[in-house]
Amino acid sequence: MPPPSHNASGLKTQAVIFDLDGTLVDNMELHAEAFAHFTKKYGLPDLTDQMRRKIDGKRNRDIFPILFEDPLDPATIKSYTLEKESLYRELAIDKLKPVPGLLDFLDHLRSKSVPFAVATSAPEANVVFSLKALGMEETFNVIVRGDQVPRGKPFPDVFLEASKQLRCTPEACLVFEDAPAGIEAGLAAGMRCAALTTSFSAAVIHESVTPHFVVNDYDDVLKQIADFGLGA
Repeated sequence: MPPPSHNASGLKTQAVIFDLDGTLVDNMELHAEAFAHFTKKYGLPDLTDQMRRKIDGKRNRDIFPILFEDPLDPATIKSYTLEKESLYRELAIDKLKPVPGLLDFLDHLRSKSVPFAVATSAPEANVVFSLKALGMEETFNVIVRGDQVPRGKPFPDVFLEASKQLRCTPEACLVFEDAPAGIEAGLAAGMRCAALTTSFSAAVIHESVTPHFVVNDYDDVLKQIADFGLGA
């Protein structure tokens, strides 16, 4: 395990865990567009900002019962998932970009020998699609999906499994997230959590959860890198 970095408060970061959608890749508007087509087809109400705060960051198996206000059987959830996510991938072709500053931030982590992982609620097909679109197919040695753990976000399972695979204690991990459910999950795992305002404003985030940091993007992180326990 690499030597820890320390910030001014003495907290140390030995590993970094990233969410995927809205955190590595700037794509939440595309997901919103796909959901808009889906809800219109099935006569569901349009997704309000309040509903997005409720469902963003969660697994599809947890999202669709909320949208339909019905428990739904596994086969139906699988069918809806394939439909919505196929539409998302179609809409996203040639449109995905990394969140500003991400590539430089990953270079900084490598320079400090800080390992990093992905912990996401996205299904496998989306993970493969998005990382390939970013040219990051080989970037992450550890990728944990919500369908690989018992409970999805806002429960901490996916982050705890990522820290286990990174061989790092939860309290030494720093999580980057964009959705309230994901931030809640990171905090429940006992990790420090940085919220990106790529999907929700700082004010909206603070209505639901209290992350340790709030930043616009990774350019902001790099400007105050020592505060994150990652060295200057």
